[in-house]
Amino acid sequence: MPTADRSARRRWEHDILEPTLTKSPERLPEFTTVSGHPVRRVYAADDIAGLDAATDIAAAGNFPYTRGIHASGYSGKLWTMRQFAGFGTPEETNARYKALLQAGGTGLSVAFDLPTLMGRDPVHELSLGEVGKCGVSTASLADMEVLFDGIDLGAVTTSMTINSPAAMIFAMYLVVAERQGVSWSQLSGTIQNDILKEFIAQKEFIYPPRPSMRLITDVFAFCATEVPRWNTISVSGYHIREAGATALQELAFTLRDGIEYVQWGVDAGLDVDEFVPRISFFFNAHSDFFEEIAKYRAARRIWARVMRDRFGAKSERSWKLRFHTQTAGVSLTAQQPYNNVVRTALQALSGVLGGTNSLHTNSLDEALALPTEAAATLALRTQQVLAYESGVVDDVDPFGGSYFVEALTKELEDGALAYFEQIDKMGGMVDAIERGFPQKEIAESSYRFQQALERGDKRIVGVNEQVQSDAASIPTLYIDEGASDTQVHRLQQVRSTRDAAAVRDALERIKAAAAGSANLMPPILDAVRAYATLGEMCDALRDVWGEYEETAIV
Repeated sequence: MPTADRSARRRWEHDILEPTLTKSPERLPEFTTVSGHPVRRVYAADDIAGLDAATDIAAAGNFPYTRGIHASGYSGKLWTMRQFAGFGTPEETNARYKALLQAGGTGLSVAFDLPTLMGRDPVHELSLGEVGKCGVSTASLADMEVLFDGIDLGAVTTSMTINSPAAMIFAMYLVVAERQGVSWSQLSGTIQNDILKEFIAQKEFIYPPRPSMRLITDVFAFCATEVPRWNTISVSGYHIREAGATALQELAFTLRDGIEYVQWGVDAGLDVDEFVPRISFFFNAHSDFFEEIAKYRAARRIWARVMRDRFGAKSERSWKLRFHTQTAGVSLTAQQPYNNVVRTALQALSGVLGGTNSLHTNSLDEALALPTEAAATLALRTQQVLAYESGVVDDVDPFGGSYFVEALTKELEDGALAYFEQIDKMGGMVDAIERGFPQKEIAESSYRFQQALERGDKRIVGVNEQVQSDAASIPTLYIDEGASDTQVHRLQQVRSTRDAAAVRDALERIKAAAAGSANLMPPILDAVRAYATLGEMCDALRDVWGEYEETAIV
């Protein structure tokens, strides 16, 4: 720190800060972000003295893309307004999609129910009571055909949040497009397909880590030639953050997961610049406004440098990190639910100011139930107000050059690189997961936050601050057991009318491919066309790979 800067800071602390604190003591001994990261009272030029404006920050559209991957920001094209939706039967969810598109949504995002996420059919004993409850039930091609009935798959982008059975669900989508007469080369969208964060945070895994990774690289290879505009994976920090991670851990573990996928793709013989441009990311927009903006900026800078310097990527498309953002579900409260509208608006604003490429805004009722249509529409309107009324889209990176934001961006970057070093020493993210390293780090962070909440160091309005006992009730969406009855009946119809021999043959070819080295997507597509069910296809892989049981961490 230059002598003049140190002297100026000391004078400010002595002449201005100390008298102020004597009159008005601060409520906490120190201030931190929601993640617990220390925040200084004031930031100045000396806090970013180590940054080079040309090589570390640069202009928007220039490497390392700290200020954004597009030189024009949102002036040419707004972010995609993508509302996550799915509940009950495919018919009910199809109606919700059409309502969202009619309300001005520009992309679809599919939420699947728990049996689908776990690769189980509605008739399985473990599906009892869960069919259609937290997302749409999708057991076969017949369901996918209903889900997108009347929706031109060549004219919308679709994101599907599915991981262990991602290849099978994706195959169903491809066959629906095929039957609509839409070329796969026209399709645009994203399949989440991120199994590492399942092992780290969400726990909806089926197979052991290593065969699961092979399934993902098969999707990479297949799409590189057959579905070139499709994002083959959405590396998700969202669920890592929802599990209790800090912003730094979300940043570090998400990007290190991305690095792991790239390494496995390279090891499988794929060219970096052929498959990396179709890797996208998915981040949380939490409640600490500036920390979130800094996180997105750090993510772009880290990814650009890692792709160029670690993997030797030559294409700018490989260097540019593209990401979707969803506001923080874990921040929503059942108490005083209308406060969630304000939380969501501020979180969405941080995503926009951080340069997100697409955005989902949570609904005010999501701490109580799946969103009603009215709540989902209001959440979409929140994005539209930001886009058309706020003026925040006029400048590419309004916080570029801010002492605070630039310093926080650098601190998050340095912290993430330190985590990379630890994980690399373990042999990579798969090895780290098998040792329980990221799981333990997140569990400890979650515990520390809960302690801070109980002490009152962290405050949540309606929970431990401004508590009310007479908060207003709101209407909620109820999914009855009729959805299960409908889905079981459709599944029985499918099984009674399909060619049973063709299904058996297709499932045997899935097993043969899994036991060998052939790409799994072609036999999975054939099984889908024969109306094999999701559970049957997943069971074929279970027969070869087994199911994974996580080792308890002490």
